[in-house]
Amino acid sequence: MNVGCVKEIKKYEYRVGLTPDNVKSYRAAGHTVFIERGAGEGSGFSTEEYEQAGAVILDSAKEVWEKSEMMVKVKEPLPEEYPYFHKDLILYTYLHLAADRPQMEALMKAEVKGVAYETLMEKDGSLPLLAPMSQIAGRLSIQEGAKYLEKTFGGYGVLLAGVPGTPKAKVVILGGGNVGTNACKIAVGMGADVTVIDMNLHRLAYLDDLFGGRIQTLYSTDAVIEKAVADADLVIGSVLIPGKAAPKLMKKAYLKNMKKGSVIVDVAVDQGGCCETTKVTYHDDPIYTVDGVIHYCVGNMPGAVPRTATIALTNATLKYGLEIAGKGLEKACQENPVIYSAVNTYQGFCTCKNVADSFGIEGKEIREMI
Repeated sequence: MNVGCVKEIKKYEYRVGLTPDNVKSYRAAGHTVFIERGAGEGSGFSTEEYEQAGAVILDSAKEVWEKSEMMVKVKEPLPEEYPYFHKDLILYTYLHLAADRPQMEALMKAEVKGVAYETLMEKDGSLPLLAPMSQIAGRLSIQEGAKYLEKTFGGYGVLLAGVPGTPKAKVVILGGGNVGTNACKIAVGMGADVTVIDMNLHRLAYLDDLFGGRIQTLYSTDAVIEKAVADADLVIGSVLIPGKAAPKLMKKAYLKNMKKGSVIVDVAVDQGGCCETTKVTYHDDPIYTVDGVIHYCVGNMPGAVPRTATIALTNATLKYGLEIAGKGLEKACQENPVIYSAVNTYQGFCTCKNVADSFGIEGKEIREMI
């Protein structure tokens, strides 16, 4: 199969879909790999490294898209890339369609086979292609939140850990999944006063055991969230429903009772955000203020640490990518039913139930089509 990888064009996105080592793996499996010149430079991979790995280097993204039967990316394609779509192209990347109807319609119109990292679910219920970026985003969320709590950035002026004789900063984490757990690790490690809110009692029990009683766990209700965030210095939004728009747990009305200069980091922004006041920001201008509360809503947080993020992501995506390229999407799904869960668009239809439900449209069951 002809496999392609282009330079990401999303603002301040430095990750890349394939590393030179990945190219070697695809080449060893008999595939031809096309790489856009300079695609990996943001992550520290030179064009020469890709050449040495056996890739065919092309000067433009247009050429790579045209020659590729399977495109491996990191972020969802932007409108400028829609004209490159072609029938039966396998697009293997993060899609986040529930927050992007124009992209979904463009994929369907071109009959692209959209394979989304974020919805691929293993038999144990884990999301292996989302996990590495969730780990990074969760850990970064505390790092960024701590920074914007500093007075020079407009924050409340508190140190997460405090010092002897002063109170610790209060961190409230909405969602105890992968992002929330990693945020919790860093917040606890920095010495903050941490509360995790989730509606899964088994998950709360697990976190209570994991952190040895060093955190407060609360069952999620509107009243509990409203009360907790009113006392918080830093709120982390980390709620995820695979393929579906994030639920709006943080109401705008809650902000008026929060401390002026407190910070919200909405890691769920790619899925529309879990705050009613969330809007996408970028690394060069990451924050805005609503009712005195600072919002950090960068849509590609791991892009700030592209070397780490690229290696972590491609470690996870390579296995499934080789399977799809080697067998074709249809046979790969039939022989490994897990891959069905990643197919979001196929033959002009939306094939992810959660995405279809988000837009109130009728989806089509992928298993009936392949």
